[in-house]
Amino acid sequence: MYVKYARVWIPDPEEVWKSAELLKDYKPGDKVLQLRLEEGKDLEYCLDPKTKELPPLRNPDILVGENDLTALSYLHEPAVLHNLKVRFIDSKLIYTYCGIVLVAINPYEQLPIYGEDIINAYSGQNMGDMDPHIFAVAEEAYKQMARDERNQSIIVSGESGAGKTVSAKYAMRYFATVSGSASEANVEEKVLASNPIMESIGNAKTTRNDNSSRFGKYIEIGFDKRYRIIGANMRTYLLEKSRVVFQAEEERNYHIFYQLCASAALPEFKTLRLGNANYFHYTKQGGSPVIDGVDDAKEMVNTRQACTLLGISDSYQMGIFRILAGILHLGNVEFASRDSDSCTVPPKHEPLTIFCDLMGVEYEEMAHWLCHRKLATATETYIKPISKLHAINARDALAKHIYANLFNWIVDHVNKALHATVKQHSFIGVLDIYGFETFEINSFEQFCINYANEKLQQQFNMHVFKLEQEEYMKEQIPWTLIDFYDNQPCINLIEAKMGVLDLLDEECKMPKGSDDSWAQKLYNTHLNKCALFEKPRMSNKAFIIKHFADKVEYQCEGFLEKNKDTVYEEQIKVLKSSKKFKLLLELFQDEEKVLSPTSATPSGRVPLSRTPIKPAKARPGQASKEHKKTVGHQFRNSLHLLMETLNATTPHYVRCIKPNDFKFPFTFDEKRAVQQLRACGVLETIRISAAGFPSRWTYQEFFSRYRVLMKQKDVLGDRKQTCKNVLEKLIQDKDKYQFGKTKIFFRAGQVAYLEKIRADKLRAACIRIQKTIRGWLMRKKYMRMRKAAITIQRHVRGYQARCYATFLRRTRAATTIQKFQRMYVVRKRYQRMREATIALQALLRGYMVRNKYQMMLREHKCVVLQKHVRGWLARRRYRRTLRAVVYLQCCYRRMMAKRELKKLKIEARSVERYKKLHIGLENKIMQLQRKIDEQNKEYKSLLEKMSSLELTYSTETEKLRSDVERLRTSEEEARSATSRVLSLQEEIAKLRRELQHTQAEKRSIEERADKYKHETEQLVSELKEQNSLLKTEKEELNRRIHDQAKEITESMEKKLVEETKQLELDLNDERLRYQNLLNEFSRLEERYDDLKDEMNLMVSIPKPGHKRTDSTHSSNESEYTFSSEITEAEDLPLRMEEPSEKKAALDMSLFLKLQKRVSELEQEKQSLQDELDRKEEQALRAKAKEEERPPIRGAELEYESLKRQELESENKKLKNELNELQKALTETRAPEVTAPGAPAYRVLLDQLTSVSEELEVRKEEVLILRSQLVSQKEAIQPKEDKHTMTDATILLEDVQKMKDKGEIAQAYIGLKETNRLLESQLQSQKKSHENELESLRGEIQSLKEENNRQQQLLAQNLQLPPEARIEASLQHEITRLTNENLFYEELYADDPRKYQLYRISLYKRMIDLMEQLEKQDKTVRKLKKQLKVFAKKIGELEVGQMENISPGQIIDEPIRPVNIPRKEKDFQGMLEYKKEDEQKLVKNLILELKPRGVAVNLIPGLPAYILFMCVRHADYLNDDQKVRSLLTSTINGIKKVLKKRGDDFETVSFWLSNTCRFLHCLKQYSGEEGFMKHNTPRQNEHCLTNFDLAEYRQVLSDLAIQIYQQLVRVLENILQPMIVSGMLEHETIQGVSGVKPTGLRKRTSSIADEGTYTLDSIIRQLNSFHSVMCQHGMDPELIKQVVKQMFYIIGAITLNNLLLRKDMCSWSKGMQIRYNVSQLEEWLRDKNLMNSGAKETLEPLIQAAQLLQVKKKTDEDAEAICSMCNALTTAQIVKVLNLYTPVNEFEERVLVSFIRTIQVRLRDRKDSPQLLMDAKHIFPVTFPFNPSSLALETIQIPASLGLGFISRV
Repeated sequence: MYVKYARVWIPDPEEVWKSAELLKDYKPGDKVLQLRLEEGKDLEYCLDPKTKELPPLRNPDILVGENDLTALSYLHEPAVLHNLKVRFIDSKLIYTYCGIVLVAINPYEQLPIYGEDIINAYSGQNMGDMDPHIFAVAEEAYKQMARDERNQSIIVSGESGAGKTVSAKYAMRYFATVSGSASEANVEEKVLASNPIMESIGNAKTTRNDNSSRFGKYIEIGFDKRYRIIGANMRTYLLEKSRVVFQAEEERNYHIFYQLCASAALPEFKTLRLGNANYFHYTKQGGSPVIDGVDDAKEMVNTRQACTLLGISDSYQMGIFRILAGILHLGNVEFASRDSDSCTVPPKHEPLTIFCDLMGVEYEEMAHWLCHRKLATATETYIKPISKLHAINARDALAKHIYANLFNWIVDHVNKALHATVKQHSFIGVLDIYGFETFEINSFEQFCINYANEKLQQQFNMHVFKLEQEEYMKEQIPWTLIDFYDNQPCINLIEAKMGVLDLLDEECKMPKGSDDSWAQKLYNTHLNKCALFEKPRMSNKAFIIKHFADKVEYQCEGFLEKNKDTVYEEQIKVLKSSKKFKLLLELFQDEEKVLSPTSATPSGRVPLSRTPIKPAKARPGQASKEHKKTVGHQFRNSLHLLMETLNATTPHYVRCIKPNDFKFPFTFDEKRAVQQLRACGVLETIRISAAGFPSRWTYQEFFSRYRVLMKQKDVLGDRKQTCKNVLEKLIQDKDKYQFGKTKIFFRAGQVAYLEKIRADKLRAACIRIQKTIRGWLMRKKYMRMRKAAITIQRHVRGYQARCYATFLRRTRAATTIQKFQRMYVVRKRYQRMREATIALQALLRGYMVRNKYQMMLREHKCVVLQKHVRGWLARRRYRRTLRAVVYLQCCYRRMMAKRELKKLKIEARSVERYKKLHIGLENKIMQLQRKIDEQNKEYKSLLEKMSSLELTYSTETEKLRSDVERLRTSEEEARSATSRVLSLQEEIAKLRRELQHTQAEKRSIEERADKYKHETEQLVSELKEQNSLLKTEKEELNRRIHDQAKEITESMEKKLVEETKQLELDLNDERLRYQNLLNEFSRLEERYDDLKDEMNLMVSIPKPGHKRTDSTHSSNESEYTFSSEITEAEDLPLRMEEPSEKKAALDMSLFLKLQKRVSELEQEKQSLQDELDRKEEQALRAKAKEEERPPIRGAELEYESLKRQELESENKKLKNELNELQKALTETRAPEVTAPGAPAYRVLLDQLTSVSEELEVRKEEVLILRSQLVSQKEAIQPKEDKHTMTDATILLEDVQKMKDKGEIAQAYIGLKETNRLLESQLQSQKKSHENELESLRGEIQSLKEENNRQQQLLAQNLQLPPEARIEASLQHEITRLTNENLFYEELYADDPRKYQLYRISLYKRMIDLMEQLEKQDKTVRKLKKQLKVFAKKIGELEVGQMENISPGQIIDEPIRPVNIPRKEKDFQGMLEYKKEDEQKLVKNLILELKPRGVAVNLIPGLPAYILFMCVRHADYLNDDQKVRSLLTSTINGIKKVLKKRGDDFETVSFWLSNTCRFLHCLKQYSGEEGFMKHNTPRQNEHCLTNFDLAEYRQVLSDLAIQIYQQLVRVLENILQPMIVSGMLEHETIQGVSGVKPTGLRKRTSSIADEGTYTLDSIIRQLNSFHSVMCQHGMDPELIKQVVKQMFYIIGAITLNNLLLRKDMCSWSKGMQIRYNVSQLEEWLRDKNLMNSGAKETLEPLIQAAQLLQVKKKTDEDAEAICSMCNALTTAQIVKVLNLYTPVNEFEERVLVSFIRTIQVRLRDRKDSPQLLMDAKHIFPVTFPFNPSSLALETIQIPASLGLGFISRV
């Protein structure tokens, strides 16, 4: 391990330990190590030649800063010190685990890590799952108490200023917050209130601490069986009494004295005659009466409030303050020396006078005994004067004694106030005791403190040793004895027989014992006999004891005096003689009592009964001996009792460390820290752990961490065997590790070795990856460069080519230009020469041609002559020659023919000859044919040439002719032109003269025009300039106006937006405040109900011979049950008076609260009674006024009266018909005729049905007509009269006038005509409807046939198995649809449009038929219901009449079917119930309705609809009592259900949905226009008519808010266990995050085991919540609000745990979180809830995850972080950066300078200083109005609800 570049720790006098790096490998035998320090300095480190011990190795950087010191691979002092320093300085973390010990470093700064949100975050968590904290230790103790049924102890130790008291205070606060109290006496508040009292009387400022506890205390917090706080008890140890009379420089007395002096100006303190603290001797010795940042006057107020809360009355408080003031005045008493052996008090000494007045004692007696003492011998008593020095000592001893007794008295009263009223089940003790102390001068106090720490360290070592042994035995590891420091010899030296304390007590009993003689006894007894006892070289009045932490030199001076603690008895008797001061007498009463050694404590109290140590019985005659116990003896006894108590509990250790002596915040002094670490046993814990197997891994964690070291073939299915195989290869020495049942145990340093191998393997892999990636990058770079070079070359070459092409084009252009120029010159020259040549040629050729022509003419004539001559001669010669030749030929041919003939004759006779003749003939023919073809071609070509030549010749000829003609015409034109030129020349001369004249005129005109133009241009320029100026001014004005308008608009818009946002924020705040008040109100209401139940239970305890009747009042009724609450309020005082003998057992505070509540209820009852009386008086006055004036009735009353009369007449007719039916029944003879199934029975029922329906129709018609008549009567009256609708007298007069004039008859006739017309129209409509009905009946018949077929098919399918049913039904449906489609496709194959129209008409027809079927079903149900009603009536009639009818009287009658026209009556959407059925309705519909059972199959919101329909009927009846009763019962029923099943999500969701639907129904049908916009006309008819239920709507809205808050609490309780595991701990992306060593307190594994929640668990739960809410028909907007609240809870809890867990703050965890958040966002998208605002609630978590992943080095990174993390507070950003921990060595830690940069950049940001998000925050909920489209009259009530007693109206 000691190889090159290995890092080691070397001792350093300043920094204790320094880090260095090896420059070369160490080889055995080397005496010097070559090292290089971190600052770059090289040195040679010499090894010890004796021990050859190498310097300790440094841990890998990845392990630095761990939460648990035992997670370090190398466990030694420098590693512990460095880890604590890194956590404290760099990460600002003050808590660190060291095995079972919590190390707490005092930051000397207020940190925001103790709020209630932090308590809630640690509540219920495992100790290793969160970052180290005092709350984690408290939670572990609380959890073990509940789980193991064993008492717990938290031992907080450390030197003064280390923060022991604060740690103990926070532990008690945690218990008080988490557990609560079992009663209403607020025990937890009292427990916390004891802290200010004990701090004021037991804490003081020292040089090391501003609030140092100068006594030890052990507080037992008692719990009941439900583990709620029921009480507490306090033991105190070794109060530093000497501080009352003496303080060192820069120190103070106890706080209470300075608080009194600061409050001296209060009126009640005038009698104490106090002043400034510098006035009193006991408070000015330290010279530092004020503590910075502490207001003693305010602290006094807190102390007095705490005393009041703990039951110390004002009189007792004033008594305490009198005693304390008396002590201050006693300290100012001065003495005057008479001689060397006597002294006296000055006469009428003011301080002593004030002291005696305050104590109520005689001045002379106190002055006498302050200067004298009584000596008693065996025979007589002497009074001896004492010297001034002895008198001062006696005065100080008296002051110390008084203060000590007062301290004990206050502790006793605090214990009484905290005493449990019920039996204690278990307790948790918090021990706040001084740590090991060593000063320059150590006295008796330091000796006792160090003695106590020796005992505690022994207990600690045994407990650590025991835990190690239990762990090894549990894992079945071979147990080897670990050598650890046993401080029993040191304890024996102190407490054993002839020990230090025994010799001290013996010397105290000696008459002339002194400190020097005691020192000599110590030397004689222990020097050179005990290795732990030494004598200083330069002193004979001191001794040295080797404690477990260090050597301590004690000065013997003062030991005997402090151990005796003597006070002159005469002074005590003077104080006891005070008869005016009751409290002073109580202080000294306890001194007369005899206490047993095991039960006695310095405070004189008896320990809790649950302590398993029984006190020994006091022996007779022991009183005088026990009264003289020394302080050392008492302390030893109380310490033994404490150790027995601690041994009977499970201890938890908190070691407080003081980082520096100057109280500088976050400043770490290594020397001081090492001293305390050695003293408090932390290093001993490390040493014990390091001696065994300190590093422990589960097999799964080891496999996950070191999987990279395994090959694929090494991985087996059994993880345990795989780990064994790998370890055997990696570590050759098998003693370096052990395999347990569930864990692998490693020796110290092995984890670092494995980490090195892993890092090397990863480094090699990284190098390979880097090599490949760098090669790829370089190749990519080369390819990019090559491509860029080619591109550049291409562009350059292209440019060069374009330049060359341009050059070529220019050259070519120049050449072309030159060519054409030269050509032009040459051509011009050539043309001139040619023209000249042509002219010459023309002349010459003309001459030659004319000559040639003449010659040709002469030759032609000669030729003609020659031709004719020569022709004649030739013709004559030819004719002569021809005749001669012909003659010769004829002769010759004749001769040749004869010869040929002869040959032919010979050849004809020979065939061979013939053949010879034919040889080659064919070839010759072919050749001839070919020749002919060639000749033909030549001929054709020649013909073509000839034709072309002819054509050319003709064209040339024509051309020449045209040229000749042109020349002739040009010649003629030239002649005419010559004549015309002459005339033109004359005209030109004339025109020239005119032109000169015109030019002169033009010049004059131009001059004028120029002048005018110049003037005009000048004018135009001026106008343009003016115009431009005006334009610029106009533009400037327009710009200003536009800018001003824009600024005004922007400012107004900005102001409007700000005001709107502010109003929205105010609205949300107000809504949140209101809903919080509602929540608080519901909590108080439940608390009141619980109290009422408890009172009822207490009251219901029967007295002997008396039996109490039960109250019918429900304990769950709310404030809306007005009458019942008033009755309860009236009965409550009476009930409280019954058990008079039980009052003493009640808690006084509870009784006072109940009494106050009763008085409030009585006042409320009185106010309600006054209101009722006032309302009655108003009603009486209104009634009197109505009696005085004529009775007023309007059209409504008239209508009601008409309706009532009509109903009465109809009822009479109905009775008559029923009587006739009864007669008909009595006249029948045969019993079978009236049987229920007989035809006569059915006919009779049909008649009854038709008659009843006809009656209903006629009633409605008559009512309509009469109402019309009334309205016409009212319309006839004069319009000027405003009271026409109400004044009955005027109405009667008008009716009388109408009667006189005959107008009524005319109106009636007109109405009759109108009625006839309406009837005729109705008849026509009826006929048309009947025709349509007939056609529809045919269709229905066909559908019925189809239905029958379907039923047959269904019956067949039912016989099949379930799997075959679905297949058969699908097959049948497919077959039917296929056949139908095929039929219609064939029918309309030619015309697709007809087929499409047919399909559309078919769909419409199906829809119409379905509607018709629904109507028919309604009609059938209605008829069945009427049938049941009439059957019931007839059955009653039969029962009553069949007894009197004999069978012989029954005769058969023919039955005639009666056909009465019927008209169906629609329901009105109301439900009728009887008043006595209201409780049954509430019970069946609310209390016993189960959402998972019956309610699943209901339409959403059915209970709400049913309740509203019942309310509608009560409103229709105008029954306000029924409406109020129903609504009140409904609200109470819902509250009762939620109280009973309030932890069931489905129940709460179901009733939230129904409450909202009920609220929406009350709004929708309220009749208000704002709520009626979306109603149908039919729904508007169903609006409430008589009552305005706006107040009840508000009540229901409040109830919905309470249900919503309860729903949020339920889902929070369900989600909370899943969130941390699923969002943080579980590896959704496997292999991204690595598992680091976690030390003794193992964290929850991130590997998903059975029962471990994952992200899928959260999503499944979200799906479950969403489906339940949708199934219950919850409003979509409300679902969005619930989802937003759920996501806020998920984000808040995840972020809070992230901020409290250092192991979760890494790059890989940020990646996991972002992936998990993306999954949640995907869920929102799937559910269409992205606009619900839920995603925005996750923004802080998203930004925290991004913060873990971004770069954190440069200023640009800091700027990016500040702009990115706008949803996180500054404290959260800094916390995440401080907690950021690399999982691998390749990640880098965040530098402290970078965090400082972030803080500087964010210092101007105004955000909350709170670290954690409020996970309990509930967004204010709103219930947007959501009207229902469901018609009330269509709602059917399922029989499963059991609401048969309700009837539809």
